[in-house]
This record gives sequence, C-alpha cells and structure tokens, in this order.
Amino acid sequence: MRSSPAARAMGAAVGAALLQLIMIVAFSWPAARTEPRDVPIVVTGPQAAAVAGALDRRRPGAFDVRVRPDEAAARAAIADREAYGALVTAPSGPKVLTASAASPLVAQQLGAMAAELRPGGAPASAPVQDVVAVDADDPRGAGFGALALPLVMSGLAAAVLLTFALPSLAWRAAGTAIFAVLGGLDVAWIAQGWLSLLPGPYVTLAGVMSLTLFAVTGTVVGLAAAIGRAGIGLGGLTLLLLGNPLSAATSAPELLPQPWGTIGQYLPPGASATLLRSAAYFDGAGGAGPLAVLAAWVFAALALMVLGGMRRRSRGEFVPDREPVPA
Repeated sequence: MRSSPAARAMGAAVGAALLQLIMIVAFSWPAARTEPRDVPIVVTGPQAAAVAGALDRRRPGAFDVRVRPDEAAARAAIADREAYGALVTAPSGPKVLTASAASPLVAQQLGAMAAELRPGGAPASAPVQDVVAVDADDPRGAGFGALALPLVMSGLAAAVLLTFALPSLAWRAAGTAIFAVLGGLDVAWIAQGWLSLLPGPYVTLAGVMSLTLFAVTGTVVGLAAAIGRAGIGLGGLTLLLLGNPLSAATSAPELLPQPWGTIGQYLPPGASATLLRSAAYFDGAGGAGPLAVLAAWVFAALALMVLGGMRRRSRGEFVPDREPVPA
C-alpha cells in the first residue's frame, strides 16, 4: 500500500529536521566544549616539581605534565611532538615555550599561563617564546583549519559523481585514484603556493592530501559498491558529520571532549590534519600514527571495492568496461 503525498511530505520534512539537528550538534558541540584535557606539556628546571604540583592543584586534569632535565630536552620534546609546550624554571626567572604550529589554541592558553609565573611577584609576566611557529601568513591557524572541510566535501562530491557517472567499478576505482592525485597536487599548490598557509616540501604535502582524498572518496565509492546507494549516506555521515568536527584541525585532540577527540584521530579528517602539521612544521615527527590511519582507510576502501565487485558477480550484474565491438 502506497503512502499518500501528505505522508511522504511529512516524512521527508521530519527526516530533514532530524538531519539538521544532527548537523548542528555535530559541529557546535565539540567547539562549545573545547578546553584542556590532559594536554601534554613539559616542565623543567630547579622548580619543576613545584610547578608541576601547582598546575595539578590549579587545573586538575587539564595538563599531562612531564618533567625533563633541562631546556634543551624540553625543546626536543616539542620538536618531536611529544609536548605542546614547556614551562622552564630558572634562577633568573621562568619562561614559557610554545608551539603554535602544533596548535595555536594551546599556544594561546600556555601564553596566558605566563601571567601566573611572575617571578617573586614581579609585575611583568614570564616571557613567552614560540619555538615552532605557524606560517606568518596564517598567524592564527584559521586558514589551516579551513582546509579540513573542503577536502572532505570535495571527496564526497567526487564519490557521488564517480558512482553515478561510471557503471564500471574498475573505472570508478581508476577515477578515484586520478582524482586523488590531481586533487592533492591542486590543493597543495593553493595552500602553499597561492595562499601560503603551509611551509614544508610541496611533494610531501601533496602526497598527504592525495592520500586523504583517496581515503574519503574511495571509502564512499567502496561503500556504494558493497551495500548500494545507502553507502553514500553512511559514508557522508561518518566522514563529514562525525569526522570533520572531531578532526581538531582548529584546536587539538586533547581539547575536545573525550573519547571523541581520540576517536577523531582515527578518521581521515583528523589523521590528515595531524599528518599535515607533522609534515609542514615538524619534519615528519609524530606522523607515523596518522599515516598508518590513512593507509588503513585506503586499504579498507580498496577492500570494499573488491567486495562490491564480488557482490555484482554473485548477482550476475556484470558491467563491461567498454562497449562490445559490433560484428
């Protein structure tokens, strides 16, 4: 029995309203609950133990404080992406080391802490040094953060186009690879050459973006092949409504509500943002984990495409890669 037009209209309107609610919550909730949660920082110098204890008392659960023997070790921890910053104590007075390239928001918060480290009640705050700074043309990191959403949306759009335009699954896979390579080269050129948002080797940055695009586009193409058109919706919900707001591209995973900040790093947008920071500013330090995550998504995408091909053959839905030559 077919439903009436009024019932279908009501169902569509309710579904759209629910989708809108999910989108508002997905994008607004993480931003509204941004605060430090076990952010790794280093404390060093003769008063390191006292400062670490004071931080735990003043801001319980905000920082994961790690003691290092000297300032050189603290700088090495920042360069290796083991910490977002450091509090250096010395007889001449304390100072704060930040790394805005790792997270401008965390660097801002650590800089604000300098006022709490006034030596002997002196009126001046402790000096702040940004040891790994963001690009001068993107001082707040806003441009870098804005890269995450277009990468995901363009990947989803490409997946939809490939799915509906190409009957052959083999050509969809080839189209995904071509799009990923061209898209990575284009986006890296825009981000580095035109907008000057990212330093670092162009080829490396383009490779990261191509890997991201293949992970996003290939996953949705594979889901559509394996479970049908519903796979497009599932991929979009997972990668856009979940992956993008949890990517921490504008903040840091430790600033998001947990475990969502950690979960976001296992999705392509979050892994891509972390890997891009590592490649652009830290000579690849801390990039092994996110690289493995993106590689796993690429492998999963290829596996889904193979599964989709097996599903077609089992149903006798063979689609030739080219038109037969007439006799």
